[in-house]
Amino acid sequence: MKTKDLTLAFDHRRRSPLVVDVEMADELAQVEAFLGYQFRDRRLLEEALTHSSHPNAVASYQRLEFVGDAALGLLFANHIFLAYPHLEPGDLSLLRSANISTEKLARVAIRHNLYQYLRKDAPNLDDKVREFVRAIKEESDETGYTSSVKAPKVLADIVEAVVAAVYIDCGFDLKALWVVFRGLLEPIITKETLQLQPVTALFEVCQKRGMHVDIKHWRKGSRSIASVYVDGKLFGSGSSENKDIAKLNAAKESLKVLLNTIDLDIGETTVDEKDAKQKLHELCSKKRWSKPCYSLNPTTPCYYAKKGNEPNKQCSLIS
Repeated sequence: MKTKDLTLAFDHRRRSPLVVDVEMADELAQVEAFLGYQFRDRRLLEEALTHSSHPNAVASYQRLEFVGDAALGLLFANHIFLAYPHLEPGDLSLLRSANISTEKLARVAIRHNLYQYLRKDAPNLDDKVREFVRAIKEESDETGYTSSVKAPKVLADIVEAVVAAVYIDCGFDLKALWVVFRGLLEPIITKETLQLQPVTALFEVCQKRGMHVDIKHWRKGSRSIASVYVDGKLFGSGSSENKDIAKLNAAKESLKVLLNTIDLDIGETTVDEKDAKQKLHELCSKKRWSKPCYSLNPTTPCYYAKKGNEPNKQCSLIS
């Protein structure tokens, strides 16, 4: 089927025609302005910015979000494939996933104030978004993967729906879609800036050392508690009202403990261990955690490049 025919077929299968809300016209124009794209059919953009809770909603963004999710995946698959011709499939998947994760897209929505344009009647969503925005503002740096508060899915859904609206309106032209959204999706996570998600990092480091990781969960009142056991020993715990966030907090705490307990001799480090240590150093730097130090002599001071060549007092020596 040709692109033109595909566009017509998609339009004919829309459940109900949308009449652009006159009161929303100014807001649609504002969105078009920062997108740098003028819609031929503004009804698509209106649908993309309509939540199912809105009392006058003829259709919500849910169908568009489905298309946008696939379109974004294809956009980044193309981009990463061309940008890294020698990257292994597993690493390509990691990069793509990092760039289209709920967390990443939610941050895009907040950066461009997309949520303020969403037609809705859902106070509970407002509360969740405000909490997420507060957590981001309190960060010392953008993590790229996870904040202390779980990203509301509605934020990522809006981005995906708007992507789909442009994609359909421009005749399913991926090149045109990339031109519109390339800058808006910044910062693009690259091979150099990719951060290992804490739970993934924990399992990877322990696997390379032959250690067994077990994460246990339980509830204490309204909070979820997660504890990380490495080879049967408790390494860290985390708590939150959300089970996933509790798990992430526990993994972060365990990684910090692990950095100060792994017994490595730098002179005899294997290739795999060097790789693991490099990733741990990068993770600590990006998270602004204390840098790890490796030494077999507990009396030997550990130095990093600091003014006056003073010892890094935050660095724990390994006995």
